Amino acid sequence: MARAQSARPLGQSGAAASRILTPAEAARLIDHTLLKPDATEAQVRQLCAEAKQYGFASVCVNPTWVGLCRDLLVDSPVKVCSVAGFALGATLPEVKAFEAERAILSGAHEVDMVINVGRLKSGDNQTVFQDIAAVVSVAHRLGAVLKAILETALLSEEEKIAACALAQAAGADFVKTSTGFNGGATVADVALMRRVVGPAMGVKAAGGIRTAAELRAMVAAGANRIGASAGVKIMQELEAQSAEGESEPEAGREVEAGVEPSPETGDAY
Repeated sequence: MARAQSARPLGQSGAAASRILTPAEAARLIDHTLLKPDATEAQVRQLCAEAKQYGFASVCVNPTWVGLCRDLLVDSPVKVCSVAGFALGATLPEVKAFEAERAILSGAHEVDMVINVGRLKSGDNQTVFQDIAAVVSVAHRLGAVLKAILETALLSEEEKIAACALAQAAGADFVKTSTGFNGGATVADVALMRRVVGPAMGVKAAGGIRTAAELRAMVAAGANRIGASAGVKIMQELEAQSAEGESEPEAGREVEAGVEPSPETGDAY
């Protein structure tokens, strides 16, 4: 399998990006997500149809649905993204690596793994590094992109900085804020993550991003990928605003997305 996609930032970031982001550009940043445990085949099929319609970067699904998504998206530029160690991150490194390998061999181009949050909070940075590196090794050997989910809502600022540094040192392509099950992305966290990892590594904001304004705020803070189950709603807002000639978020509005779980999906995606 060829390397699925560079982790280099897609387009501009910062305030300028939030002002000029077109609907098509926004779509290419979105991982259209369905990770709730009771997701059905019909919902996964709809997810893929929507991803093709809007031109999303990927669909993000649990491993059991990877093969179906591969088949549904075979003639589409939309990638298939899956997860490992989801949603707790507390399984062993070799188990996460096996999950990632099976997902990639089934058709996933990208894998979002949850780091070992408990070990991080215990100060066991070596284990956290080894955990990420084990999955990175498998993903890169098979030509896939690896995103490390930090679960920022559970971390102190010092721990967020350490997690970013460990993921970068282990070779992850992206750092990602959240699973969506323990709180979601905030503008402050995305900005911090971007400062720590610099311009060459991807930053994915996920969890509670449900509006065009929230997407713009995350991109302005430094995100170059957005995980959202509300991708269709966001695109409809962006298209309506584009048709009306609007491009600016509400003046003076500060967006802190991702605090509460979504009543529609059962999680904060």
